Amino acid sequence: MAFSWLDLAVVVIYLAGVTLLGARFGKRQHSLHDYFLGGRRLPWWAISLSVVSAETSILTIISTPGIAYASNMNFLQLVFGYLVARVIVSFVLLPRYFAGEIYTAYEYIERRFGRELRLFVAGMFLVMRALAEGVRVFAISIVIEVIFRTGVFPAVLIVTVLTLFYTFRGGLTAVIWTDVTQLTIYICGTIVALFLAVHSIPGGWGEVVRLAAPAHKFSVFNFHFNWHEPYLFWSGLIGGTFLTCASHGTDQLIVQRLLAAKNKRQSQAALLSSGLIILFQFALFLVVGVVLYAYYHFHPPATPFARTDQIFPAFVVTELPRGLAGLLTAAIIASAMANLSAAFNSLASSSMLDFYKPFFRPQSDPRDDLRVSRLMTLGWGVVLILVALVAQWAKESVLVLALTIASVSYGAMLGIFMLGALTRSAKGRGVFIGASLGLLTLGGVMLAGHDHLISIAWTWYVAIGSIVTFSTGWLASRFIRTRRDEVAHG
Repeated sequence: MAFSWLDLAVVVIYLAGVTLLGARFGKRQHSLHDYFLGGRRLPWWAISLSVVSAETSILTIISTPGIAYASNMNFLQLVFGYLVARVIVSFVLLPRYFAGEIYTAYEYIERRFGRELRLFVAGMFLVMRALAEGVRVFAISIVIEVIFRTGVFPAVLIVTVLTLFYTFRGGLTAVIWTDVTQLTIYICGTIVALFLAVHSIPGGWGEVVRLAAPAHKFSVFNFHFNWHEPYLFWSGLIGGTFLTCASHGTDQLIVQRLLAAKNKRQSQAALLSSGLIILFQFALFLVVGVVLYAYYHFHPPATPFARTDQIFPAFVVTELPRGLAGLLTAAIIASAMANLSAAFNSLASSSMLDFYKPFFRPQSDPRDDLRVSRLMTLGWGVVLILVALVAQWAKESVLVLALTIASVSYGAMLGIFMLGALTRSAKGRGVFIGASLGLLTLGGVMLAGHDHLISIAWTWYVAIGSIVTFSTGWLASRFIRTRRDEVAHG
């Protein structure tokens, strides 16, 4: 079944509605506190759903089913690490963030180690988030190309402009409430698509099991250990823990949401409850991939899929009933917009509060701050469009590519935050030395892997970077004497 005019109308109406929903919150924006923290009036359950939406994005929706389609459900082992990390962040980092009034995670670094290290960490975030989010912007073109047969640039431009419109107007409040709407719709739509796929297979679920079980498609646990495969139990549990400690504890994209809670307890409730939702969600998308493996056994595609990222979008567009295909397609596109809007807002908040305001306008008027923040949102929109256009030449799965990019700086960032939270003796210069060595070590590991000298799975990257940063930063700090130390020792 081809994508119909009804489906197209549903997509257009849905995207227009979501854009207007986000834009209506613009009247509530009067200060940076409103624009970047939602005035701390947002309920914890909405923040929880928004956190899930932020770490989901379109990459999860189109890539995760493809992973199970091509292999099995071993990816779920990585999600177990996501759950462990939420407990660590909730009780190690969040209490320190709520000990004072802060807007970005990197203000904590300044309190602990000084302004220079804050700028270093915030700069890493800006570069990493722009690159990783640019890849996610490109991912939307995969869906658009399947539906409309358009080029990359028009698809990227349309989605970015629509997202910029409501993020520019409504700030974090618009981001979170559009997240809630879009998450609800794409989860419900995916469940419906799953049942329809099973119903279309002769023999239903029993036939899915008969075909998938001999191919080990339902396999979740693999306790074999090596450094090369990303989706084994220990690489998933340990790697997933380090990765999510970094993404949910040091990345402004997630931390900004957690700081928007009314208090520490509500922030912890939002983060911990999001773990249950994310476990269900990843399991759902992996099962979809297994079912599509059986579905295409009976209904082979007219042309083989060029990449596994295309499998689920192709099923949605060509096999779902009219209207429902449009709604789920719109929800998939809107999930990319939700993640993109969060990136715009977090990039603008860090640019404004970590760089612009401290150096150029520390005593500026709230209205001027709001105007500059919105201009920075627009500026980051242009940057992400450019990155997305370059990302189209990548050969890897877009999900793995985005996570690999993030892992490069996440290791050093997590090591720095843990030195601040878990030690008293760490000093700014020592921490900087540790972070530099962490980045160099991880860069060397990735370069050696590219040259086939060694092979280490990307799930270990954050663990390697953070362990090197923490250990060498702590050791370097033991040998560095500050001016205060010299005075104390005469």
